[in-house]
Amino acid sequence: MSIIKEFKEFAIKGNALDLAIGVIIGGAFGKIVTSIVDDLIMPIVGAIVGKPDFSSLYMVLADPNNKVTDGMTLENARKIDGVSIFAYGNFITVGINFLLLAMVVFILVKGINKMKKEKVEEAPAPAEPSSTDQLLMEIRDALKKN
Repeated sequence: MSIIKEFKEFAIKGNALDLAIGVIIGGAFGKIVTSIVDDLIMPIVGAIVGKPDFSSLYMVLADPNNKVTDGMTLENARKIDGVSIFAYGNFITVGINFLLLAMVVFILVKGINKMKKEKVEEAPAPAEPSSTDQLLMEIRDALKKN
C-alpha cells in the first residue's frame, strides 16, 4: 500500500474528520466563553470587588542592596540585579480567572444537558403495532410453542 493511499484513507476516516471538526468548534467555543468571562462576568465582579487584577502583587525575598522601595512596581523591581522576588499576584489573578471560566463552562454545559434532557422527554411514545405486525407476532408466538 502506498503512503499516499494510506494517508488518504487516514484523512478520510471519520475519526480524523471528527477530530478536525472538534478542534474548530472548540476554538470557536473558547472564544465565546472568553467573551462571556471578559465582557460579561468580569465587569460585574469588578463592580462588586473592584478591579480583580492582582498581577502587580509581589514579595521581596532577597534584596542585598536594599534597592526595592515600598510601592515600587513589580516590573521595576524585577529590573534590579540581585533581587529575588516572589511574584504571587499573577498566580492569584490567573486562578480567579480559571475559577470564573470553569463556572461559566459548567453553567453552559448544565444548560445544554438540560435542553437535551427536555428534548428526550418530548419524544413521542412508540406507536401501537399495526395489524400486520400483530399478525406476525402471533405467528412468531405460535411457532415458538411448537
